[in-house]
Amino acid sequence: MDSSILIESFAEFAKNKNVDRPTMIRILEDVFRTMIRKKYEVDDNFDIIINADKGDLEIWRFREIVDDNSEDIWDYDKISLTDARLIEPDFEIGEEVSEEIKLLDFGRRAVMTARQTLIQRIKDLEKDLLYQKYKDLVGEMISAEVYQILGREVLLIDSEGNEISLPKAEQIPKDRFRKGDSVRAIIDRVDMVNGSPKIILSRTSGEFLERLFENEVPEVYDGLITIKKVVREPGERAKVAVESYDDRIDPVGACVGMKGSRIHSIVRELQNENIDVINFTDNMELYIARALSPAKITSMKIRDEDGRVSVFLKPDQVSLAIGKGGQNIKLASKLVGLEIDVFRELSELEEEDVDLDEFSDEIDSWIIDELKKIGLDTAKSVLALSQEDIVRRTELEEETIKHVFGILSQEFDKD
Repeated sequence: MDSSILIESFAEFAKNKNVDRPTMIRILEDVFRTMIRKKYEVDDNFDIIINADKGDLEIWRFREIVDDNSEDIWDYDKISLTDARLIEPDFEIGEEVSEEIKLLDFGRRAVMTARQTLIQRIKDLEKDLLYQKYKDLVGEMISAEVYQILGREVLLIDSEGNEISLPKAEQIPKDRFRKGDSVRAIIDRVDMVNGSPKIILSRTSGEFLERLFENEVPEVYDGLITIKKVVREPGERAKVAVESYDDRIDPVGACVGMKGSRIHSIVRELQNENIDVINFTDNMELYIARALSPAKITSMKIRDEDGRVSVFLKPDQVSLAIGKGGQNIKLASKLVGLEIDVFRELSELEEEDVDLDEFSDEIDSWIIDELKKIGLDTAKSVLALSQEDIVRRTELEEETIKHVFGILSQEFDKD
């Protein structure tokens, strides 16, 4: 292969991959020096001149002329007088011989290997540049187009044609995609898989919700409103604590917008996720009360020593505080960083509910005591939570809780 064809084809390939000129020249020189070392063992006395625009390549070998009987005749940078005069007849001892080495002198096989090496080096460089680019963009929101839907992930293409993955676990449960759809998500992480970067997106991350607020609320983007914390049950419910250092700005009102105009677009993007925006405060009692919204708290007792807070409410507020499937209390606990235990005011027991102590003949007393520790003192207060949530918040095993649910459910089935 002619050197001009090799260099021109490589230069065109590098250009298509957006490789800058200095990097391209450096790669070319590295590959040619590798060829030289394979043939001559060293490359210290070689100069390589490359003109990528014209496809020109010059490789020059420099050696000092020594007497035919000299001990240095076998040094890599020496040449005998006899051999030197085969290159040019009037050479003398002590002079330097400049000899141009043609690419074909290395052999066809070596040239083809060089060509493959050049292409592989560009591909490796491209992977490294892609990895570094997206590594710096972790946490940022991007839009990409769906091009293939698989069982465990959706593959997308960004504006530069790079493949990006949105795994099933990072999709909102209600997400439904079709080929060609434009999808917004944040860059969650970049992994190296078999030497190639794999860009992972997320739509379930709290950061994704933050980026959406920045996109829809100018005051958040400009830093006039700070998002202190975001907690989510993706596609179901989220709580966002916001704060403004400017007394003239109502952070909640600005985030919600006139008649909900700003938050509606975020809710739609998140498949109708219910978003509670609350004012952040350093007053923990007030913060907890806001976190449990829309429930209204009568009183509370914070136990810093074990990271829990006991909250007391009127009977009609308990279900609001707990929320569907325990979502409200779970998110509120995450938002304030304390485990919240809900208690009803004992003076206002609902007639249609049944005190847990009434089941002492069917449920062991230690189980009832364990449920009471987290504020569950009636049958309906237990049934209002999911079994998984009670497992998480108590020392009870899953089988035990299933047994309790069965007994309590039967009580109301009778009615």
